[in-house]
Amino acid sequence: MSLEKTLVILKPSAVQRGLIGEITSRFERKGLRLAGMKMMQLTDEILNEHYAHLSEKPFFQRVKDSMMACPVIVCCYEGVDAIQIVRSMTGATNGRVAIPGTIRGDFSVSSQENIIHTSDSPKTALQEVKRFFKPEELFDYKQGNLPFLYYQDEYQLT
Repeated sequence: MSLEKTLVILKPSAVQRGLIGEITSRFERKGLRLAGMKMMQLTDEILNEHYAHLSEKPFFQRVKDSMMACPVIVCCYEGVDAIQIVRSMTGATNGRVAIPGTIRGDFSVSSQENIIHTSDSPKTALQEVKRFFKPEELFDYKQGNLPFLYYQDEYQLT
């Protein structure tokens, strides 16, 4: 298996509540490698592209307004099955029903102000990472603890 990249956005609700370190440390402790991270102010243009699948929904403008309330933290994490790992750690979209122990289950009581966005599939992850990161903003470096995270036949470095 090769290492897979996935996008994580720490939404304004996470930034305003001071949860950046708490959330990123969970992914690090799990064993995911941080390939890129930056703070940015999202624009109407990028959100129209990012949430195009919601454009006909009555709550579309509310989603965009929420995401532009303050800067966000955009991250790219990498690992074997990283997309599914991050999704599992994140929990259900609605924080009120997310299982305790998940990020939303521990930090969210809202379906809108739900702390975090994560890629939902390999295809989406490729598109989203490309949308938010230039190639030179992603870093490939040797993760010294790789042999202690995976057995040698569980991963393939590309």
